[in-house]
Amino acid sequence: MKKIIVTGGLGFIGSNLIDLLLKKNFFVINIDKATYSSNYYNVKEFKKSKKYKFIKLDIKSRKFENILFRYKPNGIFNLAAETHVDRSIDNPDSFIQSNIVGVYNLLESFKNFSKKNKSKLIHISTDEVYGDILTGRSDEKYPYQPSSPYAASKAASDHLVSSYVRTYNLPAIVTNCSNNYGPKQHPEKLIPKLIYNIFNNKPLPIYGKGTNSREWIYVKDHCEALIKVFLRGKIGEFYNIGSNKNLNNLEVTKELLKNSRKSIKLGNKVKINFVKDRPGHDIRYALNSNKIKKKLGWRPKTNFSKGIKLTLDWYLKNKSYYKSLSKKDINNRLGKGW
Repeated sequence: MKKIIVTGGLGFIGSNLIDLLLKKNFFVINIDKATYSSNYYNVKEFKKSKKYKFIKLDIKSRKFENILFRYKPNGIFNLAAETHVDRSIDNPDSFIQSNIVGVYNLLESFKNFSKKNKSKLIHISTDEVYGDILTGRSDEKYPYQPSSPYAASKAASDHLVSSYVRTYNLPAIVTNCSNNYGPKQHPEKLIPKLIYNIFNNKPLPIYGKGTNSREWIYVKDHCEALIKVFLRGKIGEFYNIGSNKNLNNLEVTKELLKNSRKSIKLGNKVKINFVKDRPGHDIRYALNSNKIKKKLGWRPKTNFSKGIKLTLDWYLKNKSYYKSLSKKDINNRLGKGW
């Protein structure tokens, strides 16, 4: 049985990835420092599994290397990161520490480990490193032009990984994915925030005029792609992972409202509310994912209409998920700038 370390496994994508890895009969070690966006609720169904182990640890810790030598993983999926753009505007330091310094320590630890052990690192990144893509779609050779402190910190970590591949022959691969949505996502992000407000009869805040466009991918499709990259990806390569389906924030909100009306009675305060935009808000992200489709045979299976229904159904069945979070983290407006 292959052993896999998932860093950031208490988070949204990490917990969904662990679920898929366990179903595919991997042994999974989940390493997470348990910050505000980490949630033990996300992994409660794995606790009794004999194929799952949780270790509370920051990837900046020197103990990380000890864990590598102890468990000798066949692969590492690095999802340990601060990810919310608004928070990066308010406090860039935590993003520098987690997304750059943390990745540096992970790379140093993995460099020492991989000298004597066969393994592979999959570093998961974002489409935001490419910046605004006003027309067309960015492929893996498109230059990085990050706009926010978050995107800049992820770009720096991607370059660090790439430099370790070239300089030290580190067995690593970088993936850049578009906007994820689905079960277990923290409500600082658009879709779970809207769902929370729908459940609680609150207005639906939309930045600016709602015209900012994102490429939306269902989280389980992303996780399938990550496993494909681990099993078949080429060392040193970058792989874009996207759905090829763009929707602006207003379109997303209307689709969610349409599905919500089929399941629950909406309160009188559930209405779209346009709010002041975040500073430096990118207008459009769009990936060209032809490489992973042609080279690895991956394609997304879930269209947005189906995915948003699956997402809403999960939150309807798991309303206690929101109770496990701080109301301050749910309700406070972030990223206003200064």
